[in-house]
Amino acid sequence: MRRLLAGLAAGTFLLVTAACGSSDDSGTSTGSSSSTGTTTVKLGLIPIVDVAPVYLGVKQGFYEKHGLKLSITTAQGGAAIVPGVVSGQFQFGFSNMTSLMVAQSNSVPVQAVSNGIASTGVQGKDFGAITVKKGSPLTSAKDLEGKKVAINTLKNINETAVRESVRKAGGDPDRVKFVELAFDQMPAALDSGQIDAAMVVEPALATVKSQGGVEIASPLVDVAPNLTVAMYFTSTQYAQKNPDVVKKFQEATAESLAYADAHPDEVRGIVTTYTKIPTSVLAQVTLPKWPAEADRSSIEALEKLGEQDKLFKSTPDLEKLLP
Repeated sequence: MRRLLAGLAAGTFLLVTAACGSSDDSGTSTGSSSSTGTTTVKLGLIPIVDVAPVYLGVKQGFYEKHGLKLSITTAQGGAAIVPGVVSGQFQFGFSNMTSLMVAQSNSVPVQAVSNGIASTGVQGKDFGAITVKKGSPLTSAKDLEGKKVAINTLKNINETAVRESVRKAGGDPDRVKFVELAFDQMPAALDSGQIDAAMVVEPALATVKSQGGVEIASPLVDVAPNLTVAMYFTSTQYAQKNPDVVKKFQEATAESLAYADAHPDEVRGIVTTYTKIPTSVLAQVTLPKWPAEADRSSIEALEKLGEQDKLFKSTPDLEKLLP
């Protein structure tokens, strides 16, 4: 199990911790409770627009109302967060669905508890896209054959999605040279020519566009309409031992998702508090959808692509993985 978790954490962990709504950063493997009955839980997130609802939920007091205080740590991708949750370093985490299915297929005890984020479903108007620098000769996903394409972590949803875009454009995805790079490092790497293309999500996508970058494909849309991209999760052990805390987290997160979906201007404002995006490019940020429930059929489509790309040791059990 240790070797497996180390492999899942191939992406470098960026240990940047911020206590949200609490000065108590002491948590234990089950979370720490104060004399007031409030439980502090540690949550592993990626510093991208996807998780804006959590930051808004803290600001609006939704988590506090449900007796929770969040201590947030950021990482490069879901593949790095999974081992932190399973080891008890975090009680909850945010991960793309492919990384969760990879973990589950390898008998890593993870369980999704709340919906996270969905694609807009609109080609050319999604929160994630394959981008190239201004003046690039690359005009479609087929042109990525033999080219260096950046994704945040290897063997995750973005690799699967890019491969599907290449297939749909008539290209061979096995000829793409994938390199691992944090989202916030992609704009500079693309602009300097270190990479030929980048699969970026907001707010890095807006930064790329502000530099004159161009979208050539919407991979998440190519996977499935209304794709459930990511979810919040915990370990199976934690869910079994702390059902009350899990329920509180689910309820507070549901309120946060609904609030974010209804207040796009506040989403854009909160994103500047935990990412490096300049205020000047905020208006260009394309927001995703934050539906209350996951789209099961889209996850099944993603699962089939993962099997086609040989990402899974065994077929993921979605009945056990999904809430």
